[in-house]
Amino acid sequence: MKSLCLLAIVAVVTAEVYFKEEFNDASWEKRWVQSKHKDDFGAFKLSAGKYFDVESRDQGIQTSQDAKFYSRAAKFDKEFSNKGKTIVIQYTVKHEQGIDCGGGYVKVMRGDADLADFHGETPYNVMFGPDICGPTRRVHVILNYKGENKLIKKEITCKSDELTHLYTLILNADNTYEVKIDGESAQTGSLEEDWDLLPAKKIKDPDAKKPEDWDEREYIDDAEDVKPEDWEKPEHIPDPDAKKPEDWDDEMDGEWEPPMIDNPEYKGEWKPKQIKNPAYKGKWIHPEIENPEYTPDDELYLYDNWGAIGFDLWQVKSGTIFDNVLITDSVEEAEAHAAETFDKLKTVEKEKKEKADEEARKAEEEARKKAEEEKEAKKDDDEEEEKEEEEGHDEL
Repeated sequence: MKSLCLLAIVAVVTAEVYFKEEFNDASWEKRWVQSKHKDDFGAFKLSAGKYFDVESRDQGIQTSQDAKFYSRAAKFDKEFSNKGKTIVIQYTVKHEQGIDCGGGYVKVMRGDADLADFHGETPYNVMFGPDICGPTRRVHVILNYKGENKLIKKEITCKSDELTHLYTLILNADNTYEVKIDGESAQTGSLEEDWDLLPAKKIKDPDAKKPEDWDEREYIDDAEDVKPEDWEKPEHIPDPDAKKPEDWDDEMDGEWEPPMIDNPEYKGEWKPKQIKNPAYKGKWIHPEIENPEYTPDDELYLYDNWGAIGFDLWQVKSGTIFDNVLITDSVEEAEAHAAETFDKLKTVEKEKKEKADEEARKAEEEARKKAEEEKEAKKDDDEEEEKEEEEGHDEL
């Protein structure tokens, strides 16, 4: 047991943290470059939101203007390659505004990215995080491979409530990955299988063709089945119980015809019964061959240069808070950082929000009852006033 604990301690000690941002004070503005690509980007402000535990620890940068693009990024202390290493991208997102449409993802880039001109077309290594618009609620994991941005093929649903959530992406040197939300695994798999990074291993044989006599019909009409002679009956017939109205005038109303009703003897379209097809060979499957254009790549995970991270977002309704940004080569380091930040916030935040929601519900219920009482009281006053007026008329 002691040896296991020692290994865990050693793993954390030897871990390398390439970037960490907790937005504990106003100095973040010096580290995060505001893009000048446009002159009307939205502004981030420092905020812990409505519900927090320790304000300085729990505060992050919050989008503050509706219907705006946001573009701000920061450089790492040093550039690095993840060759032979795991890379972990982790941060927290809180859509305190009850987001209807907007991004909450980060873009991790090369160190030579021009942050002063950072915008939607700036090349990146990885784009990761939640994106919400209407009913669409998904976690993006987009990898740049040979100059093309490739979206993960699996669906990962993001959180859409108003609480803080922790998003973690782990890229491993064996070409596997894992996405975690709030420390729980949300998706795992292979980079080759879950992204269209490489051509297919196998393709349909272009020289193969289905034989002309290949019969894929499992059942066929019974040639010996004959339609009964009394089968043909009309679908609708005149109602035998209908009678011509006594006031019907043929000259004025035209010739009277009884209404039509469903024919109880109608059997529908006749079809011969089905029998097993003796020539049935099953569904023809196109044979496959090895794809000559396929070449395996053991370094799908690899980027030779990491050096910057940024938020490049559009939000219809502002109010999202980003915090606890971490780039490291250690899953254990990421978990330890979450334990000191996100884990300490989440319980307190949830309790405070639930208490506020309950107080708001009670206030709304009291307001509703008061409005009903006032309405009932007004109704009684109106009735009393009407009664007094009627008595006054009677006396006159």
